[in-house]
Amino acid sequence: MFKKVPKSIVNQVESGADLVPVPTIFDHEHFRPLRLVMKPKEKRFCRSPPYKKAFYSLEDVLLPGGDDKSREPLFPKGGHQGSTQFTVTKRVSDMVDGDVSASAGGVTGEVKAGISLSKEWSIKLEKKHIPVEELEALTTKRKINMNHPLIQQLQKTKQRLYVIYETIEASEETTYKESTEAEGSVVARFYAKLCVKGSKENKQTVTIPKGCTLAFRVIPLIVRNGFWGKHDNQLTYLDFFWFSGFSRGELRQLEAEVEKNCQILPKLSFRVSIILLEALKAVMKDTNLFRELSQKMEAVLCGTDSRELKTESPELKDLLENLRNSSIQRLLQMAGAIGYTLEALDELTEDQLLLLLVSLEKKIVPQQLKLVASILEHDIENKRSFSVDATLLSFSQEEEQELTLAMIEMSGVTLQKDGSVVCKEDAFLAIAALCVSLCVLNLLSKQTGLRVPSH
Repeated sequence: MFKKVPKSIVNQVESGADLVPVPTIFDHEHFRPLRLVMKPKEKRFCRSPPYKKAFYSLEDVLLPGGDDKSREPLFPKGGHQGSTQFTVTKRVSDMVDGDVSASAGGVTGEVKAGISLSKEWSIKLEKKHIPVEELEALTTKRKINMNHPLIQQLQKTKQRLYVIYETIEASEETTYKESTEAEGSVVARFYAKLCVKGSKENKQTVTIPKGCTLAFRVIPLIVRNGFWGKHDNQLTYLDFFWFSGFSRGELRQLEAEVEKNCQILPKLSFRVSIILLEALKAVMKDTNLFRELSQKMEAVLCGTDSRELKTESPELKDLLENLRNSSIQRLLQMAGAIGYTLEALDELTEDQLLLLLVSLEKKIVPQQLKLVASILEHDIENKRSFSVDATLLSFSQEEEQELTLAMIEMSGVTLQKDGSVVCKEDAFLAIAALCVSLCVLNLLSKQTGLRVPSH
């Protein structure tokens, strides 16, 4: 639920095209000025994948200078760090039952239960930044330590490195509350059965602490032989926030991407496949486990010692133990495949994750995969209405068909029993993420191969 606040801020702040929302409240301290972050490659299901924390600051990867001043902070007085305060207001839809409150009078309205009521909430923010010119001046004084674990790891993984130079922080503690009513829906019937942590009938609350980073801006770092700096073209860092669009062969390209990122998965033994599948099922039920596994995979790709792959969570112990005892090459391949899968799952809604778990239990994932693949065979970016083979909607039980249609509709695609399809404007990314998730789960459950089934 935290994601809604940073995204809302980014959408409303002036000149926010290159402003990046912080993905999770638990990591906000890793997105401060001068902290390093990594940019994963664009995925077919995500135009701008979230930045990953690198666990280090710029100062951590620099060699000492030639004088005693090199032991001082890079910017002893904070540089010419600006500090601008402003307020962002969000109008809450009258279809939502929720409320927002702040400790220092930052609220202009409160939403209570009731369909017709719609009011505004606001949050006081502070923008901090270090001028890019000061960072550029630093490149002539300090070199990069090419032996630093992070730098060496990035040379292997080819991930892009960035430094944060501007942040937007909460200048006061703010609480956001929201409740959703799922009673009577196809989703609600499965919550108690699967013992998913949290209930759709309960209010969700997130408290944003004072000083919490909500959004940030970055510039890329190019490292060559110890020298570093940003791209020659000052606008290059903006390019990564634009996407070239999709082609008619998108399904095949998506399939190729899955094979490239998950090439180790078909080689896993039956035992390891089960271990990984059980771990994924566990994190799909529990956001805390999801975050823990994601962070550990990020740490592996940043060059953290594999001996740190330990946990107190029983659901993850077998998987992490297996990874800890793997060779470096296998560990990196597994971390990459797991991380890729988690990115796809993270694009889905909580309800979709629940329905995926039910689908695994009912062993209908292969048929769902064929159905979703048939949708992606159409140019849904330009053709919003078409038909698929109606036999793909024939399930042995009506409940299976019902949950499948509901899960796909959550990705912006409405299916009728006669095979007619209507897609929303932004449906491609969501349905592609669902396809990747189904593909990996299908593979791990040993019901079919990695390739999307033909029909």
